[in-house]
Amino acid sequence: MPQPAHLWKLDIPSPDPTEEDLKKYWAKCVEKLGMVPNVIRAVSTNPRKARAFISMYNELMLGESGLSKLEREMVAVVVSSANRCYYCLVAHGQAVRQYSGDPQLGEMMVMNYRVADMPARQRAMLDFAWKLTLSPFDVGDADRQALRALGFSERDLYDLCDVVAFFNMSNRMAHGTEMMPNAEYHAQSR
Repeated sequence: MPQPAHLWKLDIPSPDPTEEDLKKYWAKCVEKLGMVPNVIRAVSTNPRKARAFISMYNELMLGESGLSKLEREMVAVVVSSANRCYYCLVAHGQAVRQYSGDPQLGEMMVMNYRVADMPARQRAMLDFAWKLTLSPFDVGDADRQALRALGFSERDLYDLCDVVAFFNMSNRMAHGTEMMPNAEYHAQSR
Protein backbone atom coordinates (compact mmCIF):
# COMPACT_ATOMS: atom_id res chain seq x y z
CA MET A 1 0.00 0.00 0.00
CA PRO A 2 1.58 3.30 -1.01
CA GLN A 3 1.84 6.23 1.35
CA PRO A 4 -0.62 9.12 0.86
CA ALA A 5 0.15 11.19 -2.24
CA HIS A 6 -0.22 14.66 -0.71
CA LEU A 7 2.73 16.95 -0.02
CA TRP A 8 1.10 18.24 3.14
CA LYS A 9 -2.33 18.89 4.65
CA LEU A 10 -2.28 22.65 4.07
CA ASP A 11 -4.18 24.34 1.30
CA ILE A 12 -1.00 26.01 0.09
CA PRO A 13 0.31 24.68 -3.21
CA SER A 14 4.03 24.19 -3.65
CA PRO A 15 4.98 26.52 -6.46
CA ASP A 16 7.93 26.09 -8.75
CA PRO A 17 10.36 28.75 -7.58
CA THR A 18 10.62 31.94 -9.59
CA GLU A 19 13.78 33.28 -7.92
CA GLU A 20 16.99 32.29 -9.70
CA ASP A 21 18.81 31.08 -6.55
CA LEU A 22 15.96 28.73 -5.61
CA LYS A 23 15.60 27.50 -9.21
CA LYS A 24 19.30 26.62 -9.14
CA TYR A 25 18.93 24.88 -5.78
CA TRP A 26 16.00 22.79 -7.04
CA ALA A 27 18.02 21.86 -10.13
CA LYS A 28 20.96 20.87 -7.90
CA CYS A 29 18.63 18.65 -5.85
CA VAL A 30 17.41 16.91 -9.00
CA GLU A 31 21.01 16.48 -10.20
CA LYS A 32 22.28 15.03 -6.90
CA LEU A 33 19.21 13.28 -5.52
CA GLY A 34 17.06 12.66 -8.58
CA MET A 35 14.25 14.69 -6.99
CA VAL A 36 13.41 17.83 -5.06
CA PRO A 37 12.82 16.74 -1.45
CA ASN A 38 9.27 17.50 -0.40
CA VAL A 39 10.49 19.55 2.54
CA ILE A 40 12.20 21.89 0.06
CA ARG A 41 9.00 22.05 -1.99
CA ALA A 42 7.05 22.90 1.15
CA VAL A 43 9.37 25.59 2.51
CA SER A 44 9.64 27.13 -0.95
CA THR A 45 6.14 28.55 -0.50
CA ASN A 46 8.00 31.33 1.33
CA PRO A 47 11.31 32.09 -0.43
CA ARG A 48 12.86 33.90 2.57
CA LYS A 49 12.12 30.98 4.86
CA ALA A 50 13.31 28.54 2.19
CA ARG A 51 16.68 30.28 2.01
CA ALA A 52 17.03 30.29 5.80
CA PHE A 53 16.02 26.62 6.08
CA ILE A 54 18.37 25.52 3.28
CA SER A 55 21.26 27.53 4.69
CA MET A 56 20.78 26.19 8.22
CA TYR A 57 20.32 22.60 7.04
CA ASN A 58 23.40 22.70 4.81
CA GLU A 59 25.55 24.19 7.57
CA LEU A 60 24.35 21.70 10.22
CA MET A 61 24.38 18.55 8.13
CA LEU A 62 27.08 19.16 5.53
CA GLY A 63 29.35 21.81 7.07
CA GLU A 64 32.56 21.34 9.04
CA SER A 65 32.05 19.47 12.30
CA GLY A 66 33.70 17.00 14.62
CA LEU A 67 30.57 14.89 14.02
CA SER A 68 30.71 12.96 10.76
CA LYS A 69 27.92 13.34 8.20
CA LEU A 70 26.82 9.82 9.11
CA GLU A 71 26.73 10.67 12.82
CA ARG A 72 24.65 13.78 12.16
CA GLU A 73 22.21 11.70 10.09
CA MET A 74 22.08 9.12 12.87
CA VAL A 75 21.17 11.90 15.32
CA ALA A 76 18.48 13.16 12.91
CA VAL A 77 16.96 9.67 12.79
CA VAL A 78 17.11 9.10 16.55
CA VAL A 79 15.43 12.45 17.24
CA SER A 80 12.83 11.65 14.59
CA SER A 81 12.31 8.18 16.08
CA ALA A 82 11.68 9.68 19.50
CA ASN A 83 9.20 12.08 17.90
CA ARG A 84 7.73 9.43 15.55
CA CYS A 85 8.23 11.76 12.58
CA TYR A 86 7.41 9.74 9.49
CA TYR A 87 8.88 12.29 7.06
CA CYS A 88 12.30 12.47 8.70
CA LEU A 89 12.48 8.76 9.50
CA VAL A 90 12.02 7.93 5.83
CA ALA A 91 14.28 10.67 4.42
CA HIS A 92 17.08 10.51 6.99
CA GLY A 93 16.85 6.74 7.40
CA GLN A 94 17.76 6.64 3.71
CA ALA A 95 20.69 8.99 4.37
CA VAL A 96 21.98 6.66 7.11
CA ARG A 97 21.75 3.75 4.66
CA GLN A 98 23.61 5.79 2.04
CA TYR A 99 26.42 7.15 4.26
CA SER A 100 26.96 3.87 6.09
CA GLY A 101 26.48 1.55 3.13
CA ASP A 102 24.47 -0.57 5.57
CA PRO A 103 20.70 -0.94 5.01
CA GLN A 104 20.35 -2.72 8.35
CA LEU A 105 21.87 0.21 10.26
CA GLY A 106 19.34 2.53 8.62
CA GLU A 107 16.49 0.31 9.77
CA MET A 108 17.88 -0.07 13.29
CA MET A 109 18.22 3.72 13.63
CA VAL A 110 14.59 4.14 12.55
CA MET A 111 13.13 1.44 14.78
CA ASN A 112 15.40 1.18 17.83
CA TYR A 113 18.95 2.50 17.68
CA ARG A 114 19.81 0.60 20.86
CA VAL A 115 19.89 -2.73 19.01
CA ALA A 116 22.72 -1.54 16.75
CA ASP A 117 26.27 -2.59 17.61
CA MET A 118 28.23 0.67 17.61
CA PRO A 119 31.16 2.35 19.35
CA ALA A 120 30.54 3.75 22.84
CA ARG A 121 31.05 7.29 21.52
CA GLN A 122 28.18 6.98 19.04
CA ARG A 123 25.94 5.21 21.56
CA ALA A 124 26.47 8.02 24.09
CA MET A 125 25.83 10.66 21.41
CA LEU A 126 22.54 9.00 20.46
CA ASP A 127 21.50 8.51 24.09
CA PHE A 128 22.11 12.23 24.63
CA ALA A 129 20.05 13.12 21.53
CA TRP A 130 17.20 10.90 22.76
CA LYS A 131 17.27 12.46 26.22
CA LEU A 132 17.51 16.03 24.91
CA THR A 133 14.48 15.32 22.71
CA LEU A 134 12.21 13.59 25.24
CA SER A 135 13.26 15.15 28.56
CA PRO A 136 15.38 18.23 27.84
CA PHE A 137 14.86 19.50 31.37
CA ASP A 138 16.80 16.47 32.68
CA VAL A 139 19.96 17.20 30.67
CA GLY A 140 22.73 18.45 32.93
CA ASP A 141 26.45 18.68 33.59
CA ALA A 142 26.82 14.92 34.03
CA ASP A 143 25.45 14.30 30.52
CA ARG A 144 27.84 16.76 28.92
CA GLN A 145 30.76 15.45 30.98
CA ALA A 146 30.05 11.88 29.91
CA LEU A 147 30.36 12.99 26.28
CA ARG A 148 33.57 14.92 26.99
CA ALA A 149 35.03 11.78 28.57
CA LEU A 150 34.40 10.00 25.25
CA GLY A 151 36.31 12.63 23.28
CA PHE A 152 33.62 15.15 22.38
CA SER A 153 34.99 18.68 22.21
CA GLU A 154 33.02 21.71 23.30
CA ARG A 155 32.31 22.45 19.61
CA ASP A 156 31.14 18.84 19.11
CA LEU A 157 28.71 19.25 22.01
CA TYR A 158 27.43 22.48 20.48
CA ASP A 159 27.01 20.84 17.06
CA LEU A 160 25.21 17.87 18.63
CA CYS A 161 22.75 20.14 20.43
CA ASP A 162 22.27 22.15 17.24
CA VAL A 163 21.36 19.07 15.18
CA VAL A 164 19.02 17.78 17.90
CA ALA A 165 17.26 21.15 18.13
CA PHE A 166 16.93 21.53 14.35
CA PHE A 167 15.32 18.13 13.93
CA ASN A 168 12.95 18.66 16.84
CA MET A 169 11.79 21.82 15.06
CA SER A 170 11.61 20.08 11.67
CA ASN A 171 9.71 17.14 13.16
CA ARG A 172 7.10 19.46 14.60
CA MET A 173 6.61 21.18 11.24
CA ALA A 174 6.28 17.81 9.51
CA HIS A 175 3.78 16.60 12.13
CA GLY A 176 1.79 19.83 12.18
CA THR A 177 1.41 19.88 8.40
CA GLU A 178 1.35 16.09 7.83
CA MET A 179 4.16 16.47 5.33
CA MET A 180 4.91 13.32 3.32
CA PRO A 181 8.41 12.27 2.26
CA ASN A 182 9.21 11.63 -1.38
CA ALA A 183 8.21 8.07 -2.19
CA GLU A 184 11.57 7.54 -3.91
CA TYR A 185 13.37 7.44 -0.55
CA HIS A 186 11.82 4.07 0.32
CA ALA A 187 13.76 2.17 -2.33
CA GLN A 188 17.08 4.03 -2.18
CA SER A 189 20.33 2.66 -0.73
CA ARG A 190 19.03 -0.83 -0.10
